[in-house]
Amino acid sequence: MTTRLLTILLIVASVGAGLMGGLFFVFSNVIMSAFDRLPAGGGVPAMQRINEVILNPVFFLVFFGTAVLCVVLLVFYLTHLDKPGAWIACAGAVIYLLGSIVVTMICNVPLNNKLAAVPATASDLVAQWQAYRVPWTQ
Repeated sequence: MTTRLLTILLIVASVGAGLMGGLFFVFSNVIMSAFDRLPAGGGVPAMQRINEVILNPVFFLVFFGTAVLCVVLLVFYLTHLDKPGAWIACAGAVIYLLGSIVVTMICNVPLNNKLAAVPATASDLVAQWQAYRVPWTQ
C-alpha cells in the first residue's frame, strides 16, 4: 500500500471516528438529558422518531464505512508492525470497532428495538424511558 493511500485512509477513518464520537457525545450529554426533561415520558416517542430517522445512507456510510476502513487499516498494520505509528493505528482501529460497532450492536440496538415496541399510549412511559436511558448512556 502506498504511503499516500495509507495517509488518506488514516485521515478518512479518523474523520469518521470523530464524527461518530461526536454523535455519541451529543446523544449522551445533550439529547438524552433533554429528553429526560420532556413531560410524561416524552423521551420515549422522541427517541423512537430519532431511531427511525437515523437509519439513513449518510449514517450507515459513516458508521459502517469507518468500520471497514478500521478493519483494512488493522489488517495492514498488523502485517507491518515495524511501520511508524502501527501500534497506535491498531489501537485506534480496535477501539473504534469495539466501542462503536460492538457496543452499538450488542447493547444499543436491542435497547432501541425494545423501545420501538413501546406504544405511545403506554401508562408507564416514564418507567420505560428510564429503563432505556440508563443502560443506553452507560
